Amino acid sequence: MGLPPLVAPGPALTGEQVSRYSRHLLMPTIGEGGQRRLLAARVAVIGAGGLGSPSLLYLAAAGVGRITVVDDDDVDETNLQRQVIHSSADVGRPKVDSALERVRALNPEVEIVGVTDHLTADNAAAMLADHDVVLDGSDNFETRYAVADACDELGVPLVWAAVYRTEAHLTVFWTAAPEGHPAPGLRDLFPRPPAPGSVPACGDAGVVGPLVGQVGSMMATEAIKLITGVGAPLVGRLLFIDVLAATQRELPLVARGPRTRPPAVLPTPVADTEPGGPTLVSPADLADQLSGAHAPFVLDVRDAYELASGSVPGAVHIPVPTLTGDPASSDALPTDRDIVLVCHSGARARLAATTLRARGFEQLHVLDGGMLAWPDPVPLAEESPA
Repeated sequence: MGLPPLVAPGPALTGEQVSRYSRHLLMPTIGEGGQRRLLAARVAVIGAGGLGSPSLLYLAAAGVGRITVVDDDDVDETNLQRQVIHSSADVGRPKVDSALERVRALNPEVEIVGVTDHLTADNAAAMLADHDVVLDGSDNFETRYAVADACDELGVPLVWAAVYRTEAHLTVFWTAAPEGHPAPGLRDLFPRPPAPGSVPACGDAGVVGPLVGQVGSMMATEAIKLITGVGAPLVGRLLFIDVLAATQRELPLVARGPRTRPPAVLPTPVADTEPGGPTLVSPADLADQLSGAHAPFVLDVRDAYELASGSVPGAVHIPVPTLTGDPASSDALPTDRDIVLVCHSGARARLAATTLRARGFEQLHVLDGGMLAWPDPVPLAEESPA
C-alpha cells in the first residue's frame, strides 16, 4: 500500500507551466495533479555540497514551489570535483549564494531561500518547521543527528543519504508515518553518533564524484514520490549502493519501539578523557618543537597521492591502511619520543593514534587541523622510518 501525498494540489497550471512541465504531465503517475502538488510543496535541503547540488537542481527543475537551502560553508576548490552546483568562479563565495544563483537561473519560478546560520540541536526544529519534507546532505554527525531529531519532533519525513568513497546508503526516515507503514528514524539505525574521529570525513577518505550525483538525484526522486504520493518511497528500507560493483541491495528497517528524544550531544572524544590518549598540538607549537633540541617524530598517515602538496618538515610517511593492516609497519617507530600524527584534517591521525596506542605507544599527539592548518608544507623527504 502506497503512502498518501504529502501536499495538497496548488492552483491550476498556467500556460507557461504546462509547457515547462509537459514531460511530467505526460506521465499518468504525476500528471497535472502531481505537478500542482510539487508547485505547492516546501522542501528544505541541508547542505549545498555533493548530495545537495543534484538534489537542489532536480527539485528546482521539477517545479518544487519553495526550497530552503541551509549551509554555512564557503566554496573551496576541492569541492568542484563533485559539487556541481558551484563553478570555479564561485571559489571563496558562500555556498548558499552560488546555489541560489544557479537555481534561480534554472527555474526563476521557484522560490528559493538561503540560510547561512549554523544548524544546531537548539535551532534545527525552528529552522525546519513549515516544510513538507527535508533532505539531509550534510557531512558531519552533529548536524545529521540534529536534523533527524528535529524531523522526529516535527513529524516531517527525512530523506537521508550517506556516501563513503564508492559506496552509499539511502533511505527515508519518518517516525510519524501514517498508521500501517514502517516508521523508523535515524536513531533506530544508529542510536548514537560515532566517537569524533572514528569515521573519516569526505576530506579524509575521498569520494568518487559521480556517485554523489547519482545519490543526490535519487534523494530528489524520493522527495518527489513523497510529495505526489506515487510509487514506493524508501520508508522502512535502506538501500545500499556499491558503484564499483554496480550493485544495489535493500535492507529492511524497523522502529526499535517507543522513543524519547535524547539530547543531541556528541560523545566526548576518547583522547580528551582517557589517560594516554593522543593530545592535540597546534601548528605553531609543532613548528617551535621541530626547531628545538627534542624535536618530535612526525608521522604523515595520508595516502601517497596527497604528498604532492607537501608535508611537515622531516615527516615520515606510513599511510593509515598500511599502519592498521600491518603490525610490523610500526616496528621502527620510536617508543621513547613524542610522535605527532598528521593527516589532511585530523580524522585519520586519530585513527592511527588508536592503532598505535593498542600496540603500546604512549607519547602520541595529533596535529590540530591537519595539513589544512599547516602554513608551509615542504616536499616529503622520506617514505618510511629508518
